[in-house]
Amino acid sequence: METALYLIPVTLGETEVTQVLPSYNHDIIVNIKYFIVENIRSARRFLKKVDKDIDIGTLTFYELNEHTDLLTIGNYLNPLSSGKPMGVISEAGCPAVADPGAAVVEMAQKKSLRVIPLVGPSSIIMSVMASGFNGQSFAFNGYLPVKPGERSEKIRQLENKAQKEKQTQLFIEAPYRNIQMFQTLLSTCKSDTLLCLASGITCKEEFIHTHTILEWKKLPVPEINKIPSIFLIYR
Repeated sequence: METALYLIPVTLGETEVTQVLPSYNHDIIVNIKYFIVENIRSARRFLKKVDKDIDIGTLTFYELNEHTDLLTIGNYLNPLSSGKPMGVISEAGCPAVADPGAAVVEMAQKKSLRVIPLVGPSSIIMSVMASGFNGQSFAFNGYLPVKPGERSEKIRQLENKAQKEKQTQLFIEAPYRNIQMFQTLLSTCKSDTLLCLASGITCKEEFIHTHTILEWKKLPVPEINKIPSIFLIYR
């Protein structure tokens, strides 16, 4: 096993590990003793799902999330610098993509340390795959502004870019504000703009549908409240 910083994807929800992660990941994970994680409790739970025989008590965890002062993480990679493999675990999906783990990956690259991304579910890529939109040119825009006026203006900008450049535009919202975002899209976008809602990807509540804004207005409000979702718009 190489001495490297392994980027370990996790399930996107309450999905069986074997459904979305290759057995190769298991073989890597059980040989790592040092982990940089977004949340220690959920990381421990994930590791037990990977292998119930993992001895959590022998593992060392470094927490890295949006509340972490990045000035304090300078020693996080010390085990790796000493020849011990390390793993990065996010709360959901792929670490370092719209995720605080990006900071420690940047550190590793600056130190010329080996970084190895493992295969796993990416809601960004999977939503593009299932949308029917342009998969050759797309942009992930993260979270949009919270203030209604600023959010509507940003949506118009993304819609205009999708129209002019034929580029799929993706963005996310805090799950408890999904319906609010959906309603803002209906009231802001042009009637012929295409909108794909990709919710609960790989989970039992998975919902991935594409319609024009006009068609969405004629349909019942989708049941996406509090379910991790990606919104995609296209021309």
